[in-house]
Amino acid sequence: MLEIEYEFGDRDLVHYNELQIDQSEDLQKKLKRNRLVFPGILALFGLFLWNYYDDFRTALYIVTISVCWAIVIPQIIILSFRKQILKSYTEEEKKAMFGHYTLRIDPTALAEKSPSGKNKMPWKTILRIEHIRDYVHIVLENGAALVIPIEKVSSGDIKAFTKQVKKMIDLYG
Repeated sequence: MLEIEYEFGDRDLVHYNELQIDQSEDLQKKLKRNRLVFPGILALFGLFLWNYYDDFRTALYIVTISVCWAIVIPQIIILSFRKQILKSYTEEEKKAMFGHYTLRIDPTALAEKSPSGKNKMPWKTILRIEHIRDYVHIVLENGAALVIPIEKVSSGDIKAFTKQVKKMIDLYG
């Protein structure tokens, strides 16, 4: 049957969690607030100073700060989130997660050989397969996903593999 081998690392874990951020309405609201609301209020205050007091220099400083805030602070929030993701796992969990993976399509299950051991996932437990950016995600019914970085596939044909996985999901799903 079809088989692929790939390496999974910390950058790939961060990618998957960033996708979760993109889908989280609460976090998107916070980022929007830091991008628009507070800098907008500062910019309006600066324009008020300029119009009402003819204080061009202070208004320019405040508007500059608001623009910098709108650009820099969301990036700092995202960098902080990336660091928190990696800190949330123990060294033992990282050893079991990062490393060389082999996925094989069997007639009854998707067989996985990973740093944590061997595992078989029956086809009925696999919900879908998605291609997002430079990754393939095999989404399982328990909410987890196998994240396959396309650029790190060292052996096997990823396109043929994903087509066959889709067929097996359709067949058993």
